[in-house]
Amino acid sequence: MVSQITRGIKISVITSFEGTYFKNYKIHFAFSYEITIENHSKDSVQLNSRHWEIFDSLNDIEVVDGEGVIGKKPVLKPGESHTYSSGCLLSSPHGAMRGFFNMINFTTTKNFRVIVPTFRLSAPYALN
Repeated sequence: MVSQITRGIKISVITSFEGTYFKNYKIHFAFSYEITIENHSKDSVQLNSRHWEIFDSLNDIEVVDGEGVIGKKPVLKPGESHTYSSGCLLSSPHGAMRGFFNMINFTTTKNFRVIVPTFRLSAPYALN
């Protein structure tokens, strides 16, 4: 697990290798990740959007931007948390992801970024 705190918002990530499959005569490596967002600040906040950089050891970096996370824009009061699961496909057994969440602080009405630390995506059988 990797974790990081930005402005009182703690992000923790757990990853898992889900297996391989063939599509269009090419092998794909499936990974899942579970992200927990914890509000350790004194203010209520809302996650509005996300930005991902997906690194694949055999491809260029893929950038993904979007609204919310898995169709939700969670509001977190002080002491609350939100956990969700998602996944990605790589063309190699090794890669990584990093990014940030754009959030709003309801007390100050200011937008801010919460860093998602870099997390590795590795098939266990491919490691030495």
